[in-house]
Amino acid sequence: MTTTHLPAAPTGEQYRLHHDGAHGPVEAVITSVAAALRQLTVDGHDLVQGFDEGSTAPFGCGIVLVPWPNRVRDGRWVHQDAVLQLDLTEVDRTNAIHGLLRNTPYQLVEKRDDAVTLGAAVVPQHGWPFHLWTTVEYRLTGNGITVTHSVTNLGSEPAPYAVGTHPFIRVGAHPVDELTLTAQTAEHVMVDDRLNPVGMEPATGPWDLRAGRRVGELALDDAFRVEPDADGMIRTVLAAPDGTETEVWQEGDWEWLQLFITRSFPTASGHVTAIAVEPMTAPADALNSGVGLRWIEPGASWSGSWGICRPA
Repeated sequence: MTTTHLPAAPTGEQYRLHHDGAHGPVEAVITSVAAALRQLTVDGHDLVQGFDEGSTAPFGCGIVLVPWPNRVRDGRWVHQDAVLQLDLTEVDRTNAIHGLLRNTPYQLVEKRDDAVTLGAAVVPQHGWPFHLWTTVEYRLTGNGITVTHSVTNLGSEPAPYAVGTHPFIRVGAHPVDELTLTAQTAEHVMVDDRLNPVGMEPATGPWDLRAGRRVGELALDDAFRVEPDADGMIRTVLAAPDGTETEVWQEGDWEWLQLFITRSFPTASGHVTAIAVEPMTAPADALNSGVGLRWIEPGASWSGSWGICRPA
């Protein structure tokens, strides 16, 4: 008789990572469902807003968004002169949102004390005639975590691909409304009432976050094209009044960033303000616009990284 192992939590298996860093222990919890980053601490200080393993990820907290992040307008796009219809997963706005693996259990590829690699296939389905193998590696560092996404095209024709992620960021126990947000914003994505792109504009005035803005003064569910610094990296920083910081970094070819603030994130003590800092390789509706979209040749692969850290 074969015994089937059933995960105890709706978020699937819980992969607990530990690393003895220079500034104290670094610990993380990764879920198998959506390969989500559920917890991350450095020396006991929270770098992300966590959630209970017994609940689904609130607001997509920590999940991987693949093979596209954000929205596809009406779930409809055109490939080789054929109109393809994706399932509508944002019903109230009639969009397809956040890819095809947001509720999928990933399988374990490799596990060490301080790292885990999870993998999942994106198989042909409604509006998606391609076959991809995707992996995500979470690896702890001395002051945070490095996340590397990889994709291989298992099909016989070039396949479109983009990836994003959805972490909510904390600076220890500091209330999020008191934090200052600094981002390397260059252009702002203008959207309609369904949050689909309608154009680009310079990130000036209220969209200029380069000098820092207090989160409590902001209302954001907006995407930006962001520019690398002199080191070729893109950095978004949340800073507390006492100078403590949490940094989200992304490699230079991750040219897009979604910033989302909710004031109703559920916690055990009630609803709180939370801010998602979402590195992306493409903006919303990339299947239609082609902006940021990669076409992976049959048998070819691509990988790219981002991460979260507590600067020294």
